[in-house]
Amino acid sequence: MRKDSRLSRVLHILVHLDAFATQLTSEKMAEMIGTNPVVVRRTMALLRDQGYVTSSKGHAGGWALAKPLAKITLLEIHQALGDSALFTIGLTDEHNNCPIEIAVNDALKDVMQEAESLLLQRFGEITLDKLAFTQSV
Repeated sequence: MRKDSRLSRVLHILVHLDAFATQLTSEKMAEMIGTNPVVVRRTMALLRDQGYVTSSKGHAGGWALAKPLAKITLLEIHQALGDSALFTIGLTDEHNNCPIEIAVNDALKDVMQEAESLLLQRFGEITLDKLAFTQSV
């Protein structure tokens, strides 16, 4: 199963947006994270709809933060991206009449729900300013 790296890529972009004094174009952001500008625009539009970034068109246009990083949590960005699955581990449903499969799925389901709950709780405690690199390079 392919991993979903949208959250880490978007966090990368948001921290860069905070560091630049000017707006960044989709092309520049795509170059930073090694993807296509269309993918960046689609993803950033989700964040714009939630009020985390703004965009402007034209020659000097681009994307900018609408809120300071200290006012945005990892959880908020995760949710703005559509609450994708946090884990690539999945339960099987090929033999759902088998008592062993049912027992295995029940055990895994409880552990995965507990881990996801803890992870989301921690996401809610971490603001994006904590991700910013503060030392000079």
